[in-house]
Amino acid sequence: MGAVGASLGEIEAVYRSRGEAFYKLALARTEQRDLARDAVQEGFARAIRSRDSFRREGSLEAWIARCVINAAHDLVARHDKPNPDAATAGACHARPDSDEWVREAVRRLPRRQREALFLRFYLDFDYITIAATLGVEVGTVSATLHAARAALSNEIREVPQ
Repeated sequence: MGAVGASLGEIEAVYRSRGEAFYKLALARTEQRDLARDAVQEGFARAIRSRDSFRREGSLEAWIARCVINAAHDLVARHDKPNPDAATAGACHARPDSDEWVREAVRRLPRRQREALFLRFYLDFDYITIAATLGVEVGTVSATLHAARAALSNEIREVPQ
């Protein structure tokens, strides 16, 4: 049997190399800068506390992503409602509400579709890694992403002027 668990150094390396991507993932989920920072901090803290339970059956990034997603979900559940204005934090030169109609369409997606979309877009995970992160089969990831894209395509047919 191979070694299990993750070292502090391995978790730190993921944070140093991919911390910004995890922040963007958390921001997409929480829609608030402060909550996103807290979600990343709490997600990595959870990963550190439970590092001995990492079985090395998938990537460490996928395992940490699940920790961050769960932390973001828990933080959002504790707060009344997201602040839509903060969701523009990732848009460098956009008008403050120029993408709100897109964010609203994404908000209406079922949770699993949003999470799969965020993992693909923000962390550039492949389908196998998304499946490991969400605890589903690869075929489910494919169907989930297809359904999300179809729903968004149906809702967002034309860019408003």
